[in-house]
Amino acid sequence: MIDKVSIAPMMEWTDRHCRYFLRLISPHARLYTEMVTAQAVLHGDRERLLGFDAAEHPVALQLGGSDPDMLARAATIGARFGYDEINLNIGCPSDRVQSGRFGACLMEEPPLVRDCVAAMRAAVTIPVTVKSRIGIDAHDDYGFLRDFVATVAESGCSVFVVHARKALLAGLSPRENREVPPLRYGYVYRLKEEFPQLAVVVNGGVRRLPGVHEHLARVDGVMIGREAYHNPYFLAEVEAALYGTKPPRREDVIARFLPYVEARLAEGVRLPAITRHVLGLYTGQPGARRWRRRLSEEASRPGAGAELLRDSMTLVRAA
Repeated sequence: MIDKVSIAPMMEWTDRHCRYFLRLISPHARLYTEMVTAQAVLHGDRERLLGFDAAEHPVALQLGGSDPDMLARAATIGARFGYDEINLNIGCPSDRVQSGRFGACLMEEPPLVRDCVAAMRAAVTIPVTVKSRIGIDAHDDYGFLRDFVATVAESGCSVFVVHARKALLAGLSPRENREVPPLRYGYVYRLKEEFPQLAVVVNGGVRRLPGVHEHLARVDGVMIGREAYHNPYFLAEVEAALYGTKPPRREDVIARFLPYVEARLAEGVRLPAITRHVLGLYTGQPGARRWRRRLSEEASRPGAGAELLRDSMTLVRAA
């Protein structure tokens, strides 16, 4: 069964501290790691790259790469770490990713993507999924997306997360690629209609609750990206609407976060590496600017600890 809501993998953002914090707000959403290359998994500091807290479940590891054998070995390591899913990145358009021959550029090589997924599925028992765009460069007609999915599905992959924008591999920055190409949700809806046996998750531009409902009427799941980071309390609204859960008070979220913060600080993690992920908690609320400013200015000062979060909440209450 596919999760109705998931939080997108976002480079530099969805690290383990961010994911733990978001889990306190959203008990049901599936969380995704930042993209980790297969090569880094095989040769890097695995605990730093792959470690996570048990509270994060369900959590998926997103891998980047194009070598079936390396991806299979990396997927095996991810499964041993306890991840619930392995996701293959076929959507990132950055120059660095392209130079490594992975990410969105692989949409031009569906048979290779199929072989990569097949190798990973043969190596692990947990689900292997794919996250892609609707197209790249001039390949932006629906038929290109349909043929890509049909070929990759030959691997046995049954879950496709589709960012409803094409990617331009030259001329746009990664940020511009998230904003400039128009959203074409109709492509994703049509994909579900033509492949009813597949689970289809839509991603891109999801910022309001009515949009979540509209998408879920047409596809299996909704993946929320930047809005979940900049306005994380939006996830509480989504949880209440879809699962009937009572939204937690923001101050209660922080109170539950404090033991985690203290434990990480005791391990040597720097406070700003954690507090940067909570700056948007009070978005749209009185005192939001005070909250952001206090944490941004004070977290890097010598001796700053978890009590900074408590003190910052006092400023919000005063507002």
